Amino acid sequence: MKIAIYPGTFDPITNGHLDIIERAAQLFDKVIVTVAVNSSKTPMFTTEERLQLVRAAVKEKKIGNVSAEAFSGLLVEFAQKKKAAVLIRGLRAVSDFEYEFQMALMNRKLAPKITTVFLMPHEKYTYLNSSIVREIARLNGNFRDFVPPSVYKTMKKKLTT
Repeated sequence: MKIAIYPGTFDPITNGHLDIIERAAQLFDKVIVTVAVNSSKTPMFTTEERLQLVRAAVKEKKIGNVSAEAFSGLLVEFAQKKKAAVLIRGLRAVSDFEYEFQMALMNRKLAPKITTVFLMPHEKYTYLNSSIVREIARLNGNFRDFVPPSVYKTMKKKLTT
């Protein structure tokens, strides 16, 4: 069984993330979306909320071979623990490549048996990231087209309470 890990903060999960998840789910037997616990960031949603949002979005899309888990520490150690052979990374633009390339090389050095696979989202999502979505939402802009319906409802509710 080929297991892939798709790591990120997913604060919140966007339609671009979901596009990458769908593509990965077609290529691998199992995809584990890993919600990073990153102490250097101040997320809008707690780790548990982000996990719930990922699970709801995957369920809405009816993607059966995807699960979601939280992790902290080194990604390759988490991947080894889960017996994953692949790390999935999304590339939206050339500007993402340098950082992602460095990370892929470091992960290969730390865990030579784990391969990083870069997937590009559909071009309609290349401009999209969680930070932009959060900013639009905070400024009362229309962000409905950028996130799954369950995420939209949850964000609207969070921002009005």
